[in-house]
Amino acid sequence: MHHVPVSRDGASGLRHGWTTGACATAATTAAYTALLTGEFPDPVSIDLPNDRHPAFALAREQLEPDAAWAAVVKDAGDDPDVTHGALVSARVTRGEPGSGVLFRAGDGVGTVTKPGLPLAVGEPAINPMPRQFIREHVAAVAAAHGGTGDVVVEVSIENGAELARKTWNPRLGILGGLSVLGTTGVVVPYSCSSWIDSIRRGIDVARAAGREHVAGCTGSTSERVAQELYGLPEDALLDMGDFAGAVLKYLRRHPVPRLTVAGGIGKLAKLAEGHLDLHSARSQVSFTALAQLVAEAGADAALVEGVRSANTALDALRQCQAAGLPLGDLVAAGARRTAEGVLRGAPVEVDVVVIDRAGVIVGRG
Repeated sequence: MHHVPVSRDGASGLRHGWTTGACATAATTAAYTALLTGEFPDPVSIDLPNDRHPAFALAREQLEPDAAWAAVVKDAGDDPDVTHGALVSARVTRGEPGSGVLFRAGDGVGTVTKPGLPLAVGEPAINPMPRQFIREHVAAVAAAHGGTGDVVVEVSIENGAELARKTWNPRLGILGGLSVLGTTGVVVPYSCSSWIDSIRRGIDVARAAGREHVAGCTGSTSERVAQELYGLPEDALLDMGDFAGAVLKYLRRHPVPRLTVAGGIGKLAKLAEGHLDLHSARSQVSFTALAQLVAEAGADAALVEGVRSANTALDALRQCQAAGLPLGDLVAAGARRTAEGVLRGAPVEVDVVVIDRAGVIVGRG
């Protein structure tokens, strides 16, 4: 299979990739060119921001009298993207004179069903920037080959409906498939930009639904605990993962009256210490900081030393539980202080729920 040349990030040595939006733009450009000229450009080049001009090999192509169809394989570089390797296709047909570019959701591309997203209810889930890329490329092809630029573009993603179940889309009210995303067209490995974008859209959807209380949860166990504890509806649950900072910074600008932060003691111990990215590769639990918390709470020297030399946060928790000291509550209080610091006085009341691996609540604050 021909691979698109991808650039590497000098710092990490990881390959950049191309967003679904960039792939849909390439497929559309090839299909519309073929509709006007009878020939598919292969590879097809597109123009992206920051002076990037990637070329995509066509994986499939088909020309009919009134329609052209082209597909490219998405290469997300070294990012663990759910759509890496997916076949992204565009079917282009002539539209009514003066209609401009109309977008349709083909197989595997979702449709918006809830307010609060940057697209109206009923629209295909092709985000504003990919739409702009596609419009610009349609206009350029029309200018080069004497077309009107009035086209219907139907974007499809193979197995998209199945892949979408592994994403936030069902919770955001995007049904039937994936979203066509991307702002620059480039996937930066492990920037997790699509996850962070989903957190923001989740807050937008909760606000549009009038939710007064949302929960940012590090994983499925803490999500279940928060949901049961407060009886929260599905669209009030934010799959925060490791991105506590993303939740807090967005709520600072777009407040909801109440936020619960829920997670395991290890991740929330990092938040208590001031880390806003809770991923194991990017922040570590400081047992010195935990020992200090325990010392300030009046623990004896043996327990302080035990916590300082603990091998996991759960180990530290078990030692404190045995000694009758509520480490979970201390961590919750510290995590709440960090959260309030990031919120900078925004009208958001915060509480924290700390759980162990089994989903038992071991601290509140």
